[in-house]
Amino acid sequence: MPHDAARVTGYHLPMSDADDIAFPGLDLPADPDPAPAYRVLARKYRPASFDALLGQEAMVRTLGNAIARDRLAQAWLLTGVRGVGKTSTARIIAKALNCIGPDGSGGPTINPCGICEPCVAIAAGRHMDVIEMDAASNTGVDDVREIIEAVRYASVSARYKIYIVDEVHMLSKNAFNALLKTLEEPPPHVKFIFATTEVNKVPVTVLSRCQRFDLRRVPADTLVAHFARIAEAEGASAEPEALALIARAAEGSVRDGLSVLDQAIAHSGGAVTAQAIREMLGLADRGAVRRLFGHVLAGEAAPALAALAEQYDLGLDPEMLMRELLELVHAITRTRIAPVDDPALSVEEKAVLGDWAQRLSFPALHRLWQLLLKGLAEVQAAPVPLQAAEMALLRLIHASDLPDPAELVKRLQEGRDAAAAPRLPGGGSDGPRAELPTPAASFAPPAPATALATPAPQASFSPPPRIEPQSAPLPDDFEALVALFRDRMEPRLAHLLSDELRLVAYAAPALTLAHDSRQSREQLAMIGKRLTEWTGTAWQVTLTSEGGGPTLHEIERAAEAARRDAARSDPLVQALFDHFPDAEMTDVAAPERIRHAQSR
Repeated sequence: MPHDAARVTGYHLPMSDADDIAFPGLDLPADPDPAPAYRVLARKYRPASFDALLGQEAMVRTLGNAIARDRLAQAWLLTGVRGVGKTSTARIIAKALNCIGPDGSGGPTINPCGICEPCVAIAAGRHMDVIEMDAASNTGVDDVREIIEAVRYASVSARYKIYIVDEVHMLSKNAFNALLKTLEEPPPHVKFIFATTEVNKVPVTVLSRCQRFDLRRVPADTLVAHFARIAEAEGASAEPEALALIARAAEGSVRDGLSVLDQAIAHSGGAVTAQAIREMLGLADRGAVRRLFGHVLAGEAAPALAALAEQYDLGLDPEMLMRELLELVHAITRTRIAPVDDPALSVEEKAVLGDWAQRLSFPALHRLWQLLLKGLAEVQAAPVPLQAAEMALLRLIHASDLPDPAELVKRLQEGRDAAAAPRLPGGGSDGPRAELPTPAASFAPPAPATALATPAPQASFSPPPRIEPQSAPLPDDFEALVALFRDRMEPRLAHLLSDELRLVAYAAPALTLAHDSRQSREQLAMIGKRLTEWTGTAWQVTLTSEGGGPTLHEIERAAEAARRDAARSDPLVQALFDHFPDAEMTDVAAPERIRHAQSR
């Protein structure tokens, strides 16, 4: 048809190159195949089978046993933090239930083949019988009503019709109520899989109708190994410390870690280094943080502020610096109690942490933690975060001039001078501590001019009278020994002696006690030390793990039970209970309490 005729009819016919009037006979090259679109690592390496899931062995074992024994629930609820594999697990479950095997004759299996038509279609997201719904954008009762109407019809080609509802906690209250009956008694060919990050927002009526699986955070060492394999597969190199930093930033989320790794490969051009990760994430140099922390412990205000300004000029957020200091204090505390092998720590860092853990006492670490935590809150709320961070560091430094409250009370009780050498903030008397240098100068307001001409009379201060500790007599029995600890304001040791330790033998100044693993060696050693201080006699406290009678607390409870039984058997009390059947016996006074009340 000529072109004019085509215009008359009101539409244009497609022209070939040969019919092109402007370029007759021009052979245009064929369009090259479009390059495949780039897929981010979080999608490219999404697990397609239960074997590829990371850190969810308990859930895989439960589902495998349920499929093998044909004990399939009508609904599953998958919960956990973002990026641990909830939606991926839902798709794997859908493939496991609908897999037919390479030969088309297979049944539900924990290891779907991945090559049959249902597996391929579900993985591509185009299977008609596997419906994925985002509850964040389909929150109303009308959206749920469509599901209720559709479940009545059988599946088109799959074994089960499966509804995957992501972020199910976003459904409205009416939508949940509309789904309850169908969720409890769906048709045999229908299965529901719910995924949510906020399981506390899901009504209990829905939770009771589902099998719940809590997907755990993936451990950092597992993430490091996983990221190393992916970096190698992508043709990139990555330092182990860099991968450890990425795993720490991911906080147990595989997707978050892969997103950071993807960005790091692009940022560094294929050679991922720890320094590049710190620059990209705005993390502080660990060496700089340790140097800053050392200035704080040494009471060096000017170098500490200079170190803070240096990190700020490099682009570090003051809030992130406070978090790094908190993480450092936490690492020191963990090293002191139960050291862990952190792959992100170098040999030098482990040595420094071990040294600080030996020098800093638990009260010092706890006070550092509380002051830094308060400083972090101030930095977050301050209009100028840098100023708040500086004031927080100065508070840490100047807190070293304050005497430890427990040490001060002890010195006052023993008649010692309260003005002693400054300690680390919170330094206690039950562990090693590091001494801090006294500040080089103290600030005082300038004296007025008249004071320079006429010296002011010096006020005379008499030192407080020295209180000599009085030696207590040797306790007559074990009960008197426990009472001595209560009188001397040692409630923890008194509780230890009365409620946890069992008396084996007592002959003052010798004492044999049976203990278990609940008590620390420091607490047990403090018993003999305190007795020697109070009585002026060297005590021999022997500890054993066997033998011993009941504790004083158990003896007291047994005596109270006996008093109750005796009171119950009294005829007058029985008559009272006969007349008042709803009455309760709240307390039975011990004989010594009755005699004390009568004497008053």
